[in-house]
Amino acid sequence: MAQRIASHEERRQTALLLALSFAVAAAIVFSENLTRTTLGVAAFWPANAFLAAGLLTLTSVRRLVLIAVFVFFHVAVCLQAGDGPLKALVFATVDGLEAGAVWAAFRRFWNGAPRVRTLRALAQLPAITTPIAAGSALICATVLHFGYGAPFAESLVDWLLRSALGLAVALPATLVLIDAEHRRSFQRPWSEKLLLMFSVVTVALLCAHPAAGAPPVLMFPVTLAAAYRLGARGAALAAFLTIGIIMPMVISVGSSSFNSTQDTVIQARTIQVFMGVLFYTCLAAGLAFGQQNRLKRLLLRREQLTRAARGRALAATEAKTEFLATMSHEIRTPLNSVLGFAQLLAAREDLPPDARRQVNLIDSAGAALLTVVDDILDFSRVEAGQIELLPGPTSAAALLRDTVAIMAPEARAKGLSMDVEIIDPIGVLHDLDADRLRQVLINLLNNAVKFTEEGRIDARLIIEPGDIEDRLRFEVLDTGVGIELDKQGLLFQRFSQTDSSPSRLHGGPGLGLAIAKALIDVMGGKIGVDSVPGRGSCFWVELSAPVAEPAPAPEPAKPPAPGAARILIVDDHPINLEIGAALLTLVGYEVDLAENGKQAVEKAEAGAYDLILMDIHMPLMDGLQATRAIKALRTSTGKAPIIAMSADALPRQVERCYAAGMVDHVAKPIQREVLYAKIERWLHPLRDGDKPA
Repeated sequence: MAQRIASHEERRQTALLLALSFAVAAAIVFSENLTRTTLGVAAFWPANAFLAAGLLTLTSVRRLVLIAVFVFFHVAVCLQAGDGPLKALVFATVDGLEAGAVWAAFRRFWNGAPRVRTLRALAQLPAITTPIAAGSALICATVLHFGYGAPFAESLVDWLLRSALGLAVALPATLVLIDAEHRRSFQRPWSEKLLLMFSVVTVALLCAHPAAGAPPVLMFPVTLAAAYRLGARGAALAAFLTIGIIMPMVISVGSSSFNSTQDTVIQARTIQVFMGVLFYTCLAAGLAFGQQNRLKRLLLRREQLTRAARGRALAATEAKTEFLATMSHEIRTPLNSVLGFAQLLAAREDLPPDARRQVNLIDSAGAALLTVVDDILDFSRVEAGQIELLPGPTSAAALLRDTVAIMAPEARAKGLSMDVEIIDPIGVLHDLDADRLRQVLINLLNNAVKFTEEGRIDARLIIEPGDIEDRLRFEVLDTGVGIELDKQGLLFQRFSQTDSSPSRLHGGPGLGLAIAKALIDVMGGKIGVDSVPGRGSCFWVELSAPVAEPAPAPEPAKPPAPGAARILIVDDHPINLEIGAALLTLVGYEVDLAENGKQAVEKAEAGAYDLILMDIHMPLMDGLQATRAIKALRTSTGKAPIIAMSADALPRQVERCYAAGMVDHVAKPIQREVLYAKIERWLHPLRDGDKPA
């Protein structure tokens, strides 16, 4: 690769040397033969600019070659024009030194060839080259005055305009033509380029020729059009063509369009001013268009990068969703067993009070864990602020006591005492989302237990009555390590730890308090902390909630009437089959079991079922395939409602169930009341005013 780049650069340098050598020779011939005034001084001298551009861009050996070409043609053309050998050599030397001074100045200010890409850079070039041209003009005027008797003032002005105009026009134009950035900025068809340059030549001829008499101002629209379509390169080419046509015709032939006088010196002054104004107007416009084009390409590039970043973000989101879906299924499946058997134990009438209380705590803790799992595994919903609240009549005091009871065994295992204090002067229910609030309190209590090594943890509820809503303040106080003031702001940020060092005592992902804050924000409340390092912390939550009427007690599930419905449960986990069968048999349903989708289809073909509970992930045939196969049957079972009973609980997973032909969805872990309600709804839709989907 490096060798290929070096070879390409060698070829580029050689091509550049050839182009500049030709430009130097052609410029000297053009200036001496076509733009000389009666004083013997050329009106336009770009050869010094081409030499300076070569010194700035060529390697050392090629610079020497270009200097040799410059000196040879300079001396030869001067001799051909009638200058003596000494005079020709002096002029060649002065012009060479002028180009060298420009090269040295640019190396000093730009460390090489300047990039003419902005109006500022364009303005800086003549500011540097004009004083150098003035110095060389002073030397030449002195030589001509004392050596050949020429008028000093006129010679000085002529040489200054000759050199200054050549450097001010030809040098930036040459640097623009060499710069690859300008070449990339405007990619136009060759036909368009030729048409524009032909238009420039045509208008230049009409303006310069005395017989045509076209006003010179017509040059501006056509050169500006070249700058607009071709950028700074188009402006530079248009300027060279215009000068190459107009200046010789005005000086040698005379043109009333530029000046009615026949004095070639005055006409030369006029054309020099005109060329300078035309060139800088067009090149400035070309640079402005080029800058606009670069900004446009930069914007397109950033749009492409934005689309690529968006694609990567979508891919990452998709990967996260797949991960959450997998983790949701793997966590919910064993949790289904925990809650299912806890509910079965709670339904037994032979349990002693202590055992019943312990089973109820298991059920409450499982419900709290399920809420946590739901929020963590659907974290994108939390990030998007799409948490849904399900408020209902809730006893804040009972909720706090139950939550403390869940965390009490862990506190006792560390030797910590845990007490509850309730300040409730009214003793009413409030409209709260009990599950979400319990999750917040569990997070606060869990942190208190984690970061407290000795002492006590107190949970306090203070209720202040209000006219419309009551103010509820929950406090969790501990005697733990406390938190530094500068680190308290990190507590409620996602994935943050107050101690992130490798030697920290307590781990964790740093999500608990962030999720708690998100939940409290949705509830319209506030959450915060007051802490003193070494003395403990007080985490608090403030909510406003209206008073709620007690909800009617749910009627216990009634055993179905004689001739109860026949239900098929399909699941590949024996424990899930056992739990489902026990829950349904408990209320009198006739239950049949299938261990996979293929077996379910076979049983549906052989027997009649009133309803089917279908798992999704199963061997041989999954639940979606089995549902489609059963729905295609022409038996009575083919019309039976099929309810998904799966650990796939994410929204898009539920949508796939509906798309396969299922009518409803029960998420694992199974809640007994939810399961009974769903079954009753689809077994007796007309009784409840519902219709199957």
